[in-house]
Amino acid sequence: MSLALSHCISRILPQWVVQRSLLMDGRHAAKSGLYIQAMTLRTTAALRAEPKKKKKVDPRRELMVKERMRKKLKKLEKVPPEFIPIEDFMTPAKCLDEERTRFVPAISFEESERRALLLKEWSRYKQEQHMAEMKALECALEAQREALEELRLSSEELYDEALKPDLSLLPFSREGPVYTPAKDKYEAPEGKYNDTTRVYTQ
Repeated sequence: MSLALSHCISRILPQWVVQRSLLMDGRHAAKSGLYIQAMTLRTTAALRAEPKKKKKVDPRRELMVKERMRKKLKKLEKVPPEFIPIEDFMTPAKCLDEERTRFVPAISFEESERRALLLKEWSRYKQEQHMAEMKALECALEAQREALEELRLSSEELYDEALKPDLSLLPFSREGPVYTPAKDKYEAPEGKYNDTTRVYTQ
């Protein structure tokens, strides 16, 4: 190794590394030079931890775990899923008491005939009312159609304006009479309640 090269290396590396490289013969000096260069290119800190050794898993144990899981899944498939009951459709037990049965009193033949005639008369009255409302609606639509035809003959612009929807009609709001005048900046209380909803977990 030349003096110039050893002088340059002595500035970078420690003194004992340079002396060790100078004492070696030519062949070993070339190898040590490569070793010195490799040492200078390392930038990461030395790791002082050994990699964790993977535990050897017994294949029979894996098969046993898989078999156990398969049996559990098979058992769960056999059990039908539990449905959450809808309490609104369930009749309370106190309403099923036979003592609370209401007996319908027997009516006479004349009363049943009077009720049947009254029902027929009421049906006839509602039919006449419906027919009158439909006739009034048809008359109003016919009058509207004739008015639009006359308006179209007189002015096309007014006809186009009449066909446009009136956006001021909706939303419709109306306030009726109240006992006391309304208070400004009054915030109504939300109220208190007890939540008795049942929570089901599967």
